[in-house]
Amino acid sequence: MHPIANTAQAEAWNGYEGSHWAAHHDRWDAVNAGFNQPLLDAAAIEPGDHVLDIGCGAGATTRLAARAAAPHGSALGLDLSGPMLRRARAGAESAGLGNIRFEQGDAQVHPLPRAAFDLAISRFGIMFFTDPAAAFANISAALRPGGRVALLCAAEPEGNQWLSALATLQDLLPTAGFGEPGAPGMFSLAAPGAAAALLREAGLRKVRAAHITAYGSWGRSAAEAADFLLHTGPGRHLLTQSAPSTAARALDRLTDALGPYESDDGLRLRGTGWLLTATAPEA
Repeated sequence: MHPIANTAQAEAWNGYEGSHWAAHHDRWDAVNAGFNQPLLDAAAIEPGDHVLDIGCGAGATTRLAARAAAPHGSALGLDLSGPMLRRARAGAESAGLGNIRFEQGDAQVHPLPRAAFDLAISRFGIMFFTDPAAAFANISAALRPGGRVALLCAAEPEGNQWLSALATLQDLLPTAGFGEPGAPGMFSLAAPGAAAALLREAGLRKVRAAHITAYGSWGRSAAEAADFLLHTGPGRHLLTQSAPSTAARALDRLTDALGPYESDDGLRLRGTGWLLTATAPEA
């Protein structure tokens, strides 16, 4: 693997966080699946396009891109996480996709080929940079003249029902400040205009940011969803800062908070995002 600048995130995504996502990739894809079609519509991938997928994780969006770009185009997935990339490669092989490959690396410094891609996409993989300006500059330089980006990042925390449910645990777990916009992590680009400004600084043009909402499936029941949520990276982080006896009480409380969202189709929660599009300058 090439040198890593984003060492803290590399440690997380090659540790518990990445292993959890890899082991539960189908669950995470169900959580985020509602955002797939808006991302694909904005990307407008055409046969023959060469697509770069930033923070590709277990490769769901990379596979979608590879299918859309076939037969003569290709898709490259880039991610920090070894466990998730192993899952991504297995998924691509099972799908019989020969126009897809994956690389482990840090988008801030990874030696991406210059002017090689028609399009860069990401489904919630751009919020974890320690130096977002460097990352977007590197991504921009990898686009051919007139190339495009279609990127999703998390929007306002209060628009995410899973986070509102976690907030009901504030007297049990240290949730104060959790999910605050601008802080390192998933909501680092949540403030209106933050991500768009970075794209402009990277030299991209026609920058647009559309606020979107989508629903994802978190489980078959409130109890299943609560258990899953408390074992994700954010949930586990909160539990490790609390007394062991708190876990059972937190699970019961969270199950009650998620109960109203149950339906015959399982438990679905709303999420929000900024859908960013932009174009690289023509030569």
